[in-house]
Amino acid sequence: MEGEEARAPLLQPRGEAAGAAAAVQGRARQEALRWWVESKKLWQIVGPAILQRIALYAINVVSQAFIGHLGDLELAAFSIAATVVAGFNFGFLLGMASALETLCGQAFGAKKHHMLGVYLQRSWVVLLIFAAALTPTYIFMEDLLLLIGQSPELSRLAGQMSVWLLPQHFAMAMLLPLTRFLQSQLKNWVTAITAGVALAIHIVVTYVLVQHLSLGIVGAVAAADLSWWLVVLGQFVYVVGGGCPLSWKGFSMEAFADFWEFIKLSSASGVMLCLENWYYRVLVLLTGYLKNAEIAVDALSICQTINGWEMMIPFGFLAATGVRVANELGAGSGKGARFAIVVSITTSAVIGVVFWGLILYFDDKIALLFTSSEPVLRAVHNLSVLLAFTILLNSVQPVLSGVAVGSGWQALVAYVNVGTYYFIGVPLGVILGWPLQLGVGGIWAGMIGGTAVQTVILAYLTVRCDWDEEAKMSSAKMKRWADSK
Repeated sequence: MEGEEARAPLLQPRGEAAGAAAAVQGRARQEALRWWVESKKLWQIVGPAILQRIALYAINVVSQAFIGHLGDLELAAFSIAATVVAGFNFGFLLGMASALETLCGQAFGAKKHHMLGVYLQRSWVVLLIFAAALTPTYIFMEDLLLLIGQSPELSRLAGQMSVWLLPQHFAMAMLLPLTRFLQSQLKNWVTAITAGVALAIHIVVTYVLVQHLSLGIVGAVAAADLSWWLVVLGQFVYVVGGGCPLSWKGFSMEAFADFWEFIKLSSASGVMLCLENWYYRVLVLLTGYLKNAEIAVDALSICQTINGWEMMIPFGFLAATGVRVANELGAGSGKGARFAIVVSITTSAVIGVVFWGLILYFDDKIALLFTSSEPVLRAVHNLSVLLAFTILLNSVQPVLSGVAVGSGWQALVAYVNVGTYYFIGVPLGVILGWPLQLGVGGIWAGMIGGTAVQTVILAYLTVRCDWDEEAKMSSAKMKRWADSK
């Protein structure tokens, strides 16, 4: 009996410890299941979004690669044209279209399906109006470059290219709303397939126009124009041809209702994302003022192309995060929105670490796709560390912008972007580049500093947000819309 009593106190703690361990394991399994479910929802959007963005980006990369082998001047002119005009305008239109992610995402979460088609038409009208207003920037590109001190030869060739980029400009105004309309309904495979087919056609057409017909830079840019419009046509036919029976009820005059409110949200979105999109493009423009500018611009444009290609992954997470947050807020689930943010940021950051290591390992080898010039390859080698750390930082920052898009914070984030990018990053880059004589590496390092500050501020806003309150406000907005009908 004594032996049993002596052993009894030892048996009870073991039982409690086993129960506690089982409870911990149960919670761990439950948490792992939550991550798995949310990851599936996330990748359902991220996977096709990445494929579409890579394919669309590759259309211009293929043109750039063909042009780069025509000569260093041609490559520099294409880089300037694609950066200063097409890149700047694309950033603004992209940002304006992101308003559709907020509205369509929340309407889909609240099961107000037919409003998605109304929002799509409204976005088309707004973006086409702004695209027409931005057209003179393409036409007067040569004069603009001469005005800001670029060389006459480079300005002339870049000006010629910019006029040929106009068809892409209007294709973007049609395509960006279509893509967001489909993504908000999880019809992402449509966007991926249309872009993939267009890329395959583009490679063949570019080869024929540049190599066989010897049309040079005009052939390369014209092939890209055609490919962008093929993507637009594919998605447009799918939408109006019956692919979205719940959300597309035909063209409606309702698209012009609440027009001014839509323009305000779209403009705020445009400012928010175009300031991000323009930021590193300003780097190429500033580099044009350095000594040996042609080599510096070539090397930097190659690095930015590699960075831009990899950025299609974080941009995929930006789109997916915007959709997931908007869906959860529209459904009234603040906890769901918060958890979607955690899963998205963690996943994107892990992928960013992988690419950071790959860039450091391969160094300037990838640049051989675009040039065989030894001076340019050496310049790319000198910039590879900055490229790696830019990729690492950008694995988190766009996802936080996706949180802002899904929540409708575009106006607030626009102020953050102006302050961190253009009052911190650009001045710091100019100081490092010229007074401290660090050249293009100094300019780039300073601008990375601006991105780092912006990322910290967005992370703070995300952490401090009351997501349950955000969900209540979203639900109230959907209810007000329903009551007004």
